[in-house]
Amino acid sequence: MIIFAAWTAFGLLMANQAIVQSQLRGRTLPWLDALRPSMLESFLWAVTTVVFVALVRRVPLERGHLLRHAAMQAAAVLLFALARAGLMVQLGRHVAWIGERAFVRQLIGSYGQQLLFYILLLGIAHALLYHERYRERALAAERLAAGLTAARLQVLKAQLQPHFLFNTLNAISALIPPDAKPASRMIARLGDLLRMSLEHEDTQEVTLREELAFLQPYLEIEQARMGARLTVDLAIEPATYDARVPHLLLQPLVENAIRHGIAPRIAPGRVEVRAGVGDEGRTLHLQVRDDGPGLDTSTRDRPRKGVGLSNIEVRLQQLYPTHHFAVENHPDGGVVVRIVIPLRRGEHAQGSAPEGP
Repeated sequence: MIIFAAWTAFGLLMANQAIVQSQLRGRTLPWLDALRPSMLESFLWAVTTVVFVALVRRVPLERGHLLRHAAMQAAAVLLFALARAGLMVQLGRHVAWIGERAFVRQLIGSYGQQLLFYILLLGIAHALLYHERYRERALAAERLAAGLTAARLQVLKAQLQPHFLFNTLNAISALIPPDAKPASRMIARLGDLLRMSLEHEDTQEVTLREELAFLQPYLEIEQARMGARLTVDLAIEPATYDARVPHLLLQPLVENAIRHGIAPRIAPGRVEVRAGVGDEGRTLHLQVRDDGPGLDTSTRDRPRKGVGLSNIEVRLQQLYPTHHFAVENHPDGGVVVRIVIPLRRGEHAQGSAPEGP
């Protein structure tokens, strides 16, 4: 609408200029005779502008594609010049005030002036595109600055929580009778979880071996709480133990599987954790599945992700521009979370599996 409004204003100015020039020559040019050719030219240029803006957004002049995109834009200019000349020739055969014209003469006579307009339109379209990109980067920088401020406040708050929890655990442990070994063991394993989380609080990635070792105390706690109702299967390919993964990736996924797939029912349940290599050794495939009731697909709304899954999704986007993350119902029942990330090796080239609980 803005483009067509601008070209309409330009057409009106050209019509007024034609009238003024005719008056200076001592002639009288009716408004309609001045307006028709000016508005026709403005309409054609408006259509050309819209197409060129779309073309520049699709194939802009930028590094890596400069020559190919420049050739495509040059071809578009030539195509529009030919189409414009052909259109004016066809209109001249049916519209009296345009008049019949020869194609070659029409093309050659107007191509020089039109070429300058084409180049100007392409330049304006690139300027608009680069301005939009600049604004997007500025907005992203503002959001990043706001996010960093919130993150700093969250870190300061989080630093107080572990000390409070450790002190609370020590106080609870002192109150447990000596013969209550299962309760003491669960508190000890919870302490291990806190200690291991603090050891890697500034670490974004760990090896899968370390991530599985962090998962073991949590599984011990859940298996002590649920007993025979919970079975956990770990199917980890040996080649994946030294692969780097986001820290605290598996624990929230397993927690979701137990909380939503196993805990709500009385019957025993199973959670599977799998890790393998795909794409000829280029990607790491992770999978966490439960055999629970699955996601509710009776509504059109997508299942809402909780804090854990949303956090994982955002972290994967930040750490791996190319990745796959899906939460869906498994064909054999239950919910499965599939993650595919680039395979990057940690410090250890080989190693054995971590000990089970």
